[in-house]
Amino acid sequence: MRRRVVVTGLGAVTSLGWKVEDLWARILRGESGVRPLQKIDTARFRARIGGEIVDWSTDGYIDPKEAKRLDRFAQFGVAAGIDAVRDSGIDFTREEPYRCGTILGSGIGGLLEIEAQHIRLLNRGPEKVSAFTVPKMMTNAACGYLSILYRLRGMNQAVSTACASATNAIGDAVRAIRYDEADVIVTGGTEAALTPLGLSAFSSMRALSERNDDPARASRPFDAGRDGFVLSEGAGLLVVEEFEHARARGAKIYGELLGYGWSADAGHITQPDEKGLGASHAMRQALHDAGLNPEQVGYINAHGTSTPLGDQAETAAIKNVFGEHARRLSVSSTKSHLGHLLGASGGVELIFCLLALRDGVLPPTINYETPDPLCDLDYTPNQPRQRNIEAAMSNSFGFGGHNGSLIVAALQ
Repeated sequence: MRRRVVVTGLGAVTSLGWKVEDLWARILRGESGVRPLQKIDTARFRARIGGEIVDWSTDGYIDPKEAKRLDRFAQFGVAAGIDAVRDSGIDFTREEPYRCGTILGSGIGGLLEIEAQHIRLLNRGPEKVSAFTVPKMMTNAACGYLSILYRLRGMNQAVSTACASATNAIGDAVRAIRYDEADVIVTGGTEAALTPLGLSAFSSMRALSERNDDPARASRPFDAGRDGFVLSEGAGLLVVEEFEHARARGAKIYGELLGYGWSADAGHITQPDEKGLGASHAMRQALHDAGLNPEQVGYINAHGTSTPLGDQAETAAIKNVFGEHARRLSVSSTKSHLGHLLGASGGVELIFCLLALRDGVLPPTINYETPDPLCDLDYTPNQPRQRNIEAAMSNSFGFGGHNGSLIVAALQ
């Protein structure tokens, strides 16, 4: 008999807020965290906007000496993880350490440190490259630090599947708990690729919005005027736990993780399958894993990056899977508020699904002005919607053809 998996703690760091409840309130007010970039001299860049976290501080989270040994992406992940653990109320000193672990996703890892040390190498020579370069740049730095911080001796691994990283990490955590390999896992994703190299590389691919004169309205998923995604940074982490374990310690429960599905497009390295075939399989697999009929899902937090091809392919995939029910579904993309957090997106967006279930209100897709005939579903335009739903789905699709879908529901 497979074990039930629930969510007991939430933590997020984004350009729109560092605390989950404040972030959620700002999402429901239709606010945007996209702004002109401050930390990068963008004079020579085509894209000059992003979901940048300004005035970032590790105070209250990480000792200043330790913080200097962590890249920005790891700092975000550790802070969000600490908030999730605090929110869960769990005391890891009372837990069996080999039954607790960390599984975190990041699409790129310590890009800021790689850039900084490469510049130092070129300007000052190899002997001046920092001894902390490797532990700062490695993709598993955030999960490793959280494991050390809480003395978690169970599974400790990083997942890197581009923009599906957090979703795949959470899915791995669900399966580990479900099949009795762990009781508690801190999971989700973190990313800080909003650097000169990251910005210029995505811009060279023509992947980014260049709506520089109107940053707050640049990310417009499913709108006919969309012109690319907005590069952002941040983290979204959750404490996931075996149901009986959570109940025994009196934990509050945000919802149950019912289903996880994944697939590969096996096509182009960056472009999605135009018919959404891989994405369709991931969603069907999640439904099958959850034991739900398509009609039981009332809301989808879409991958919805605001790219011409991606939004069209996801719309096609939703219609493939849900048939006539696709017209009754509420869909939204919270990337319209935050931009695209790459490997961290799935963590933040699953948090929004859980809060939507809790509050009976669905977050809007802001900046939706002009319908696209090829994107013809209900995208919850511009205003939140009161709606009690039985289950919600969160989609994440990444370069390399990675597809992941998660389904959460209120605890029954």
